[in-house]
Amino acid sequence: MVGRVRGRFDKVTGIITVSQDPAACAVDISIDTASISTQNTERDDDLRGPDFFDVKKFPAMTYRGRGIRPISAGSGGMAGWIMDGTLTIRGVSRVVPLRFTFPGLVVTYPGSPNNPPGKPARPAFHASTAIRRGDFGMTRDNLMELGVPPAPGPDVEIEIDVEADATTVPQ
Repeated sequence: MVGRVRGRFDKVTGIITVSQDPAACAVDISIDTASISTQNTERDDDLRGPDFFDVKKFPAMTYRGRGIRPISAGSGGMAGWIMDGTLTIRGVSRVVPLRFTFPGLVVTYPGSPNNPPGKPARPAFHASTAIRRGDFGMTRDNLMELGVPPAPGPDVEIEIDVEADATTVPQ
């Protein structure tokens, strides 16, 4: 590909479990693959088709992870955590490490139209990872786009920004 294509999924559901015990932290996410949007109808229809997400056969992709470990900031980066979870696309499951940071918590305060008193706090998370689409059976155009042999490393970058409603579950 010559140009970079950005897209998003508009229908995502799931649960993020945050705990002081790193082993108890968890992510269970399901993404409606038909909700792909790259702002180009022809491309979106192609991505929904059998060569890519095959949404009729595989209506959802999932990410399931348990436990986190801290990572240092490194050179100019931001300290954060890694979760080794399982990403399933088109019925193919692969362990994909998800690196994430916790930018903060939106709390309730009087006079706020965005988070008035009585609403739950909203923790924010930013996560990123990268995959090879061919690992999930999406190989059409790989020869043309990636060359022979295919260029090493990932060919899809994934960024996730979440602001979730916080609820406390009694322990």
